[in-house]
Amino acid sequence: MTDFGEEDVARLRMALAKISRQLDRQVSSDGLTRTQLSVLASVCSHGPIGASELAEREGLNPTMLSRVLAKLEELSLVNRTSDAEDRRAIRVAATATGQRRQRQLRAERSKLLNRYLSSLSGADAQSLLAALPALRALAESMAAAGPRS
Repeated sequence: MTDFGEEDVARLRMALAKISRQLDRQVSSDGLTRTQLSVLASVCSHGPIGASELAEREGLNPTMLSRVLAKLEELSLVNRTSDAEDRRAIRVAATATGQRRQRQLRAERSKLLNRYLSSLSGADAQSLLAALPALRALAESMAAAGPRS
């Protein structure tokens, strides 16, 4: 296992954060916050999903998740229903509008990122492609560890 220095880790973290912020700034989110967009993406990917599982997946407390879901429901992007087996539990599903908006947002972000990737030198583009398996493994490791691990 490679031991990374603090400076290398900081550089990676800052580069990833800057890319993410630029995508957020340059792609219309229709007034949704990053948290609302993230919750919508999770519901679209994993739903219908229990609210407690969604809160854990997103690293949100139940009160904050309830507020986020209320806004998404107000915009007709998700629906909340009682769980058929446990009426106290809430299930969350994306509406057709929510699914469509998530697909549009993902397509816009991909198009924007592709435009920037196309402007890179051949060597830089190849380096990024070569790093994709390692970045995916890092993302999967972090997701498997759960929030705040």
